[in-house]
This record gives sequence, structure tokens and C-alpha cells, in this order.
Amino acid sequence: MQDFDLYLPTHIVFGKGRVNELGKLVAGKGERVLITYGGGSVVKSGLLDAVKAQLSDFTVFEFGGIEPNPKIGTLKKAIELCRREKIDFIVAVGGGSVIDGTKCISAGTFYEGDAWDLMYDSSKIGRTLPFYAVLTLAATGSEYDNSGVISNPDTDEKLFLAAPNLFPAASIMDPTYTFTVPAWHTAAGAADIMSHTFEQYFVKEGNELTDGMCEAMLRTVIKYAPEAIRHPDDYEARAQLMMASSFGCCGILSIGRSGSAWPCHGIEHEISAYTDITHGAGLAIITPHWMRWSLTPETAPRFAQYGVRVWGLDPAGDPMETAKKAIDLTADFFRSIGLPAKLSDLQVTDEHFEAMADHVLKHWFPLEGAFRPLDKEGILAILRASL
Repeated sequence: MQDFDLYLPTHIVFGKGRVNELGKLVAGKGERVLITYGGGSVVKSGLLDAVKAQLSDFTVFEFGGIEPNPKIGTLKKAIELCRREKIDFIVAVGGGSVIDGTKCISAGTFYEGDAWDLMYDSSKIGRTLPFYAVLTLAATGSEYDNSGVISNPDTDEKLFLAAPNLFPAASIMDPTYTFTVPAWHTAAGAADIMSHTFEQYFVKEGNELTDGMCEAMLRTVIKYAPEAIRHPDDYEARAQLMMASSFGCCGILSIGRSGSAWPCHGIEHEISAYTDITHGAGLAIITPHWMRWSLTPETAPRFAQYGVRVWGLDPAGDPMETAKKAIDLTADFFRSIGLPAKLSDLQVTDEHFEAMADHVLKHWFPLEGAFRPLDKEGILAILRASL
């Protein structure tokens, strides 16, 4: 059992109609509020109007257009708005990209330099602007963690932002607001949840409690993602995925375990930095190839454990063969919910593979700590196998 710290200050408010409690949650937090969101879906669904109704006692400003893979140029405009209008707090309405972007706005508002500096050095994050989240997509877990990922098209970089004071003050999670999420984004979100879990499960030393938590997370997504895709208004399926999203990336799954280098995320962030593909789709492609590259006689027992406990494979089977079957079943599952199997399916070429590998090594967690230690040649091997 490894030592650990766990700090989760976000108030989770889960269930139907809970957006009607937003006014009570933010009472006394100030007078001037900024609502951040992405495209028109929150307008069409009526959620934006519901949020604004809860903020009728405040002076409300709006900032829409936060992109998938949120762009630093867009977020700098919101930072300037917060400074100019002396915003007291933010309400982010949307999925992980909107919440990630809002974290950057929160951190950048009181930072005197270029907000992009904070991606390179999180120690520069000081005072932050309080913010709340109203979630519309089960995927990234940004509603219950203190980190985000921001893109800079000018430098072809997609970098990590994190600080202890970047947790949402509260996150409202109503599964009914995910009923209109298209099948593609539902599937990509499911892959993201599974990837968060894999990144914490496949480490050098686990423990029985968090092994079981990870395995339950994976079984939950495998069971309910197809149901949510077949029946978009199935409340139970949507609720199970939304709950899994929040608990997949908040740190609970990693307690008492060896640290993880999150190699699949590091590689996929580079792909989407250069090509702007959907993050979860990229992870669904990369993950099985990372698994195959990482499979050795030393790592086979954990892959086999995954096969037995998640996919129901024979516990008496040869560990290496069981591991291979488990990896194949993982790839098959992603295809079964409509996700691509190859990067070329998303028009990604090998043009920037060398630069991508260099960026991973420069900006990501130290990859010698990965389940199978990774170097540049390993990253390139995984990218090429994924093409």
C-alpha cells in the first residue's frame, strides 16, 4: 500500500431538476457572475435559460463559444471580460471542455502575465476566481477535479493546467441534460472514462480496494454505454455514466497505488493538438495499441487480472493468452460503440509523429514511470501501430 493524499472539496449535486438549486448554492458569493458555455446545445435544450433564471438576483454576463479542445486565444478574451467587468464568480454550463476552459479563465483572471504561462508552470497560479459547473456530458471528470487541458494552435501544443484551488465550488449533475448528447460524443465520453480508469489501474503496484473500484468502473461503462447509445433517454444508463465520469478522474481510483505517467493521455493530447480530433476517439484508438506495446511477461498478470475481473475470462488460463484476449476485447468494445480503430480513419497521418513524440517527452509526466517505461521509440511505435 502506497502513501497518499486525497483532497476533494467540490460539492456534488446529483439528480433530476437539481439545477433549480443553483441560486441557493451561489447565494452570498458576490453580485456579478459570468456564464461560460460552448455551442448552441445549452440554448436549444433550455438549460441556459434555466441557469439564468436561477441567477436573476445577480448581474449576469455571458461568454459562449468555448471550443472542444478549448483554445487559449478564446479563453484570453473571457479573462479580459472578467477583469473588465469585475466578475465575482463563474458558472460553467457544458461538458469537460467548457469546464476546463473555465479553470483557465479562473486561474488567468488574477495572473498579471500571459495566461499560457500557467500551462508551463502551475506554481504561478495564485488567486483564482470561484466557479461552479452545470454538467452536460459524461466524459472528462472535470466537474470533480482540479485540472484541465488547454490547446494553443499557434504552437501546436495541448498542455495540462492544475492547481489545488481549481476545483469547482459545486457541480450540478442532472443526467437528463445528457439525453440529447449524440451517439458519437456519448461513445467518445465512455472511452475517456475508461481511459482515465486504465491509466490508474495499469500501474506497478495496486491494492485490492482500488483494483476493485477500477474494475467496477470499467464494468459499469461497458454495460451502460451501449444502452445510452441505443436508448438516449434511458435515465439509469445516463446516470451511471455521469457518476462514473465524476469518480474516474478525481483521484479516488489512484489512492494507495503506484503513480501513473498517464501515457495514453500524453500521446493523445499531442494528436489532438495537431489535428483537433475528438479526445475520447483518439484514446479509443491509442489505448489498445499502448496495451499491446506494454504487454510483457512482467505486465501480463495485471492485464490478465483485468480480463478475468472485467471481461469474465477464465482465471485458470495462461496469463499471457488471457491478457491478449482482454486487449482484443477492449478494442472490439470501442468499435462496437461506433469509435474508429485507426488514426487514418480520422484523416490523421504520420506527418507530425516525430514532433508529437518530442512534445510528449518535453511536456508530459516522466514516462519512465509508466507501466512499461516509455521512450521516444516506444511512443513512435504506438503511434505507427495506431495509424
